[in-house]
Amino acid sequence: MALPVQESLFDCNERRALGAGAWIDIRSGWLTGADELFDELLSVVPWRAERRPMYDRVVDVPRLVSFHDLVADDPPHPRLAQLRRRLNDIYAGELGEPFTTAGLCLYRDGSDSVAWHGDTIGRSSTEDTMVAIVGLGATRTFAMRPRGGGPSLRLPQAHGDLLVMGGSCQRTWEHSVPKTSGCAGPRISIQFRPRDVR
Repeated sequence: MALPVQESLFDCNERRALGAGAWIDIRSGWLTGADELFDELLSVVPWRAERRPMYDRVVDVPRLVSFHDLVADDPPHPRLAQLRRRLNDIYAGELGEPFTTAGLCLYRDGSDSVAWHGDTIGRSSTEDTMVAIVGLGATRTFAMRPRGGGPSLRLPQAHGDLLVMGGSCQRTWEHSVPKTSGCAGPRISIQFRPRDVR
């Protein structure tokens, strides 16, 4: 069962406990200068298409991607380093380590998506971590569901919003950006993660 979340509930900063040590922070309109950054990232990021095995065949990943180690390399846009510093000022103490990478996804329209998953690659099955996601462009649903079943959440992530998943969230919940048949324009998702989390 999906629990739709009214947009008005997220017109402010809020931390919501999800149970079993998982939580999300939602900061509506967190990013200033979102229009300019969206346009610049569209043109300067080295977007690439990926293919991956699924069942008995190799399929196109339904979005474009770009990954950057912000400690080892210069980012494709200086605002990514600034956003990383700002997020580390807010969350590194609680996380116990800094955000070090930025993964970017370009959802070109409503047919682009990402399937259910948790960002657990590179971490033990008992280790908590944090992922911070800045949304730019068209509002898309960010869906979450508990691993093993239970009520799900459908969160509208709008232009300039920040969503942070922390505590046990990557181990005990899954998230996705589902396809939509509605009129969805392009959206860029910037995911900041600590080292060795994908």
